[in-house]
Amino acid sequence: MTHAGTLLTDNGRVAGLGWTVLALVFVDELLAMAAFALWGWDASPRWLLVWLLPLLAMLAWWAFASPKAPYGGHGLRPAVKVLVFGLATLALWDLGHEGWAVALLAFSVVVNALAQIPAIRSLAEEAA
Repeated sequence: MTHAGTLLTDNGRVAGLGWTVLALVFVDELLAMAAFALWGWDASPRWLLVWLLPLLAMLAWWAFASPKAPYGGHGLRPAVKVLVFGLATLALWDLGHEGWAVALLAFSVVVNALAQIPAIRSLAEEAA
């Protein structure tokens, strides 16, 4: 077990903070998928894009950005994360929800930066 893993098991508050950050990262991913669905709802053909845009984003996330991504290399994983969250922000902006777009972007940057703290990152790696 790594030093960070020992720290997380020895101090429940640190582990609780780590799991909270990881849960917020998951919420962030769900918010991005919702933004893609809204973007699809506003486009034509609505019936196709409302589910196709989130599905394509989920497939890209699974293949390149998830913790168990089969094709996620060191440089590819962060690039796909920036692409997905950037496009989700753009989708909200394009829909006229500029405030929500800025909020999603700020939330994405903060929670994903917190997830890079070594103790939290090791918690995610041990869980995967």
